[in-house]
Amino acid sequence: MTETFAPRGQFLSLHLLETLVAVLPVRDENGSPKTLVYGGAERHMITSQARRRAERVHARNRANAGQGPLAGRTTSLRTREWALITARALESDHGWDKDEAVTTARAVLEATGLKFGEPSKKTVANLTKVLLFAPADTGDRIAAHIAAEAEDLRTWRDAYLSAQSATGAPKRGTRKPPEENGGDEEGETAAKTKDLPPLPKASRAAVLTALAPRDAIDIALYGRFLAEIADSPNVDGAVQSAHAFTIHEAEQVDDFYAAADDAKLERKKNALDFLDAADDAGAGMTGYQALISGTFYRHAVLDRRQLKVNLQVAGMTEEQAREAAIAAEEEFVNAFVEAFPEAKKNSTASTGSLPGIVLAFEGERPYNYAGAFQKPVDENPLSDDDKKTGGEGPAGLAGVRRLLRHHTFVAARRPDIRSARLLTYDPQVDALLDELNTAGTERVNAIGGLTP
Repeated sequence: MTETFAPRGQFLSLHLLETLVAVLPVRDENGSPKTLVYGGAERHMITSQARRRAERVHARNRANAGQGPLAGRTTSLRTREWALITARALESDHGWDKDEAVTTARAVLEATGLKFGEPSKKTVANLTKVLLFAPADTGDRIAAHIAAEAEDLRTWRDAYLSAQSATGAPKRGTRKPPEENGGDEEGETAAKTKDLPPLPKASRAAVLTALAPRDAIDIALYGRFLAEIADSPNVDGAVQSAHAFTIHEAEQVDDFYAAADDAKLERKKNALDFLDAADDAGAGMTGYQALISGTFYRHAVLDRRQLKVNLQVAGMTEEQAREAAIAAEEEFVNAFVEAFPEAKKNSTASTGSLPGIVLAFEGERPYNYAGAFQKPVDENPLSDDDKKTGGEGPAGLAGVRRLLRHHTFVAARRPDIRSARLLTYDPQVDALLDELNTAGTERVNAIGGLTP
């Protein structure tokens, strides 16, 4: 019996409203909350980068723990430590000496095209200059190849390091020859690497294969860009994420805190006279931290066609790509609803928040409803007759009214919009949905119901 599937729209659009109280999920370089100006008013912002990482890590952790639709599938790591990871695998799995393993792993990756930190700076000497998003087993694969080709690669490594030392930069305190002054960094790097013995072709191919996205689901979802190695495939991600912002003007408080010094308080408690107690007066540390509150609008889109293409390009058959794409979509929607940036999570319990409402629907193009909140929500109380003479009341409920009115208006004019579904975790919103016109939408009770 052949299973048939109803045609689905190319894009799955997700829209979410969540209310957060006294949190600080992201900060700028000065430790202050991030903001943007929209509709003539300052709004608090949670960046798409912070959101995407939270979602990606949430999905990866569940998959690695054998939970959810991606259980047992390949996921990735984004790190600068691939040389160290490879070296640890050489040491633990293949019995290499630690120092030799690190030196060899760095040389192999560097010869492939990756740039590393300055050798004289121990903290960054074995770290790549850029974060590299690659399948989690990349280090194991590279280590296995190095161990298998140990004799040839040791000979190559010694020649590579010797040539590199001979063409290295002048020691500190020495002058460059006049003709070398003014050269650009890329030109100098190219000149230095031109005379280095190239990595054997088979080894370079093995490293590129290990670094390739392969069947890593999260790379297919969120994409990857690696400019340093021209022949390493980049991936155009299937997920588009918008910055989240408050639907009303920014609300912030600078919270003064005083941290107690336990040892000082114990001495004060056991002081023999008032002079000893006075010497131990005062807090151990004081300071301020900014905290924000508000109702945020969040939006993301999944391009189903791009996701399937990414998986097929990675080597999956059409049937394998279809099955993996369905699982990836389920996990992506789950992470969009469940995941949250973890900054200040212990002192604000921000990761325990649940959205007030989630709206999901299909279409032949992405749809962003940020325009519904261009005018900041007026949280003054509603007038008795609910006319424009009063405010809109609490932002959480006012935001739901605006979002659904906006969706109803747009959906009536865009025939490709279909399969609209609503999920709420707020009993007040649930009661409000009974009052509003939600024709054309289906209410569901679990995240899994948001995708058909």
